Amino acid sequence: MTRKPRIAVIGLKGLPAYGGAATVGENIIEQLKDKYDFVVYATSSHTNIKTGDYSGYKQIVFRKLPFKKLNTFYYYILSALHVLIIGNYSLIHLHHRDAAFIIPFLRLKNRVILTTHGMVLTDKWKSLKWLFNIQDRVFLGLANIITTVSLKDKHIVNSILRKKEQIEYIPNGVNLNNQFVYEHSESIVFAAGRIIPNKGCHVFLKALINLNYKGQVKIIGDLNQMPVYQKELESLAEKLENIEFVGLIKDRKVLNQYISSAKLFVYPSEIESMSMMMLEVASLKVPMICSRIPENLDVFSKEEVLYFEANNVLDLREKIQWAILHPDKMITYANAAYSKVMNNYIWSNIAPLYANAYQTLLK
Repeated sequence: MTRKPRIAVIGLKGLPAYGGAATVGENIIEQLKDKYDFVVYATSSHTNIKTGDYSGYKQIVFRKLPFKKLNTFYYYILSALHVLIIGNYSLIHLHHRDAAFIIPFLRLKNRVILTTHGMVLTDKWKSLKWLFNIQDRVFLGLANIITTVSLKDKHIVNSILRKKEQIEYIPNGVNLNNQFVYEHSESIVFAAGRIIPNKGCHVFLKALINLNYKGQVKIIGDLNQMPVYQKELESLAEKLENIEFVGLIKDRKVLNQYISSAKLFVYPSEIESMSMMMLEVASLKVPMICSRIPENLDVFSKEEVLYFEANNVLDLREKIQWAILHPDKMITYANAAYSKVMNNYIWSNIAPLYANAYQTLLK
């Protein structure tokens, strides 16, 4: 019996997934596990399960450091050392451009495919922009193949490397097996894995305050990323009558319950790569109001979601009011967005593109 190619996956940090990049990796593995043996490198800060064999993959979990800011760097170093000293792999799938510094070590034994999940830094990392710029120019091009999840990222990588034959755009997708339908409610929902300023939650709350909105509002996501910003959002929330900070929801079924029951989903992000959240909301046929940024416009047209000018409180206020007054039109948008997802962004159709990249390197 022919042995399946063995692929090490670094950068997801832990499965089951509850973040965007980890969700991407998890779905790639789920779709391709019959063709490849996947070994996922993880850290205990991002998963509650232990080292072992799971549904179609093996996970190696390193113990986290008590110093949060050093933990990711430590995780990448340990993963690279394990691959070099102990691992026996056909190739390496590395996620995130911030891990590019380990590519020279990985290349000592293996070919590497790197998937970037955002080339524009959020507020949390802007102070290290100089370091990312150096890393991009020194290490990024050492990957055998680079895939980007957005067209914007592809253009950025092209401008850095000018090696177009090495760079491929593969969009994100949704898995229909994860979709559920629940009873409708009257809530307006905002959700993000990490609630940081670039996600625009403050713009959303200010728009609701300006509108004097009295209905249900639910904020889903990890609010503990930046304490100063957390205080700002909690202060704004005091001016709304019926708001709930739900927190981070790791259970996909529970998250879908909140989202699919909403009458309206607002996505005011200032920076994106290709939003998994937008795709998942569209797959649940929930009407969306989204920021008019290139990353979002590359996915959905103005006939599929209602757009507002990014970081513009008054424009978002007007769009929320319009959506509330025109529910039938918003449902029409939602149905069109759903059709777009079904035709273009299903994992069973997207994962084979990663398999093609794997096969290119395995040859």
